[in-house]
Amino acid sequence: MRSGVVKQSDKPIWYDVYKTFPPMKDPLYVRPVAKIYGKKEEAVPNIFYREDEIRAKFYEMYGTGPRVFDLSKSSFVSTCQRFVEKYTEFESQGELEKQSLFEETGKALLAEGLVLRRRGTPAVASETRNPVLGMKLTDMLAEQQADAPGGTQTPGEEKPTQAPVTPQ
Repeated sequence: MRSGVVKQSDKPIWYDVYKTFPPMKDPLYVRPVAKIYGKKEEAVPNIFYREDEIRAKFYEMYGTGPRVFDLSKSSFVSTCQRFVEKYTEFESQGELEKQSLFEETGKALLAEGLVLRRRGTPAVASETRNPVLGMKLTDMLAEQQADAPGGTQTPGEEKPTQAPVTPQ
């Protein structure tokens, strides 16, 4: 106001109070000096929720699940979230033991139509293979030659073309 930048009619409301009751110490901002000699480690505590243990076990056993995350829909509920909700529902009922609770949750979701596939297992049950499919071509050729008329010949042997001459 003394320099004329702010007119007397445009002065702020607090100006008269500040002029009448000035602070004991002049307001002075001092930038804190950064310690160059050591890195300050902030202790951030780990935050775990009750569901985190269930989710970790779900992802360990089933992977990410059969469906991808559709984040474009606000009402999308992931397979893992459905599993956690069903698990907490069964847990609140208290009818099942802790060990069987995880498996029973998977069975309940299967009854609802959600198929969970365990990690590392084939999608289709393995079938017993026909032994004929496992035979090698050389074995089949040797078997065919052995059955042919004219002798039993193995693949490593050659049939002599002429009789050996013996001296007399």
